Amino acid sequence: MFQQPIDFRDESDALHAIIAPLQEADFERKTLFKDWTINDVLTHLHFWNQAADLSLTDEPKFMEFLGKVMQAMPSIGLRAFEDQWYEGIAGRELLTTWHDFYQGMADRWSAEDPAKRLKWAGPDMSVRSSITARLMETWAHGQEVFDLLGEDRQNTDRIKNIAHLGVSTYGWTFKNRRMEPPGPPPQVKLTAPSGATWEWNDADAGSSVTGSAEEFCQVVTQTRGFTDTNLVATGEAAQKWMEIAQCFAGPAEAPPEKGARHMA
Repeated sequence: MFQQPIDFRDESDALHAIIAPLQEADFERKTLFKDWTINDVLTHLHFWNQAADLSLTDEPKFMEFLGKVMQAMPSIGLRAFEDQWYEGIAGRELLTTWHDFYQGMADRWSAEDPAKRLKWAGPDMSVRSSITARLMETWAHGQEVFDLLGEDRQNTDRIKNIAHLGVSTYGWTFKNRRMEPPGPPPQVKLTAPSGATWEWNDADAGSSVTGSAEEFCQVVTQTRGFTDTNLVATGEAAQKWMEIAQCFAGPAEAPPEKGARHMA
């Protein structure tokens, strides 16, 4: 057993807890992320939870599934394909379906070797990296729901998984934009929700990022723009990184403009 599947389930439970009291009509309320509704968020999370789980339990079926995704994307786009895949399931039925699946998924993944390699849409990933990615995406898309509902999110130290992913993707952020990193990875020194201090990289790197772990996670997942946080980026490498940071896979995405993402 290892920690990340437990953290994934706990983060999913935190999101479930704020959605569970909602009325059916509330699931069609639009968030500040591309006008996605709560239904869109849950459909997207459930779709890729199932995809990741399939990569673990049945690699041939996962590759067949991935082929269907890639075939559909140029014609109808990913979001439309996700809706089509579930044939309109929405609202409380969708909430229950997502909830029941991630609970069982967390149990299955906890029993696996965290170093085992899995196929994915991009490079192969370890079991640990794959479930960490599911945790990150649940947390990131959860933010738009917390914002929409005006809920003050109470983060825990499990976000260290996301912070670590953010630090690890310094080089990816620039490579994904066909840019050369402007220097070695900056030192990152963050204050955890518990008050602990988390540190990464060499203090002699010549640049640094310091501040709240929560705000760092928001920036690398692009749920907040860097200028909407109190993070301090010192040095060219840190400054340029924070302006375009992206810890998730896929094409380069522009971070939100100042003030574009906020709590209702």
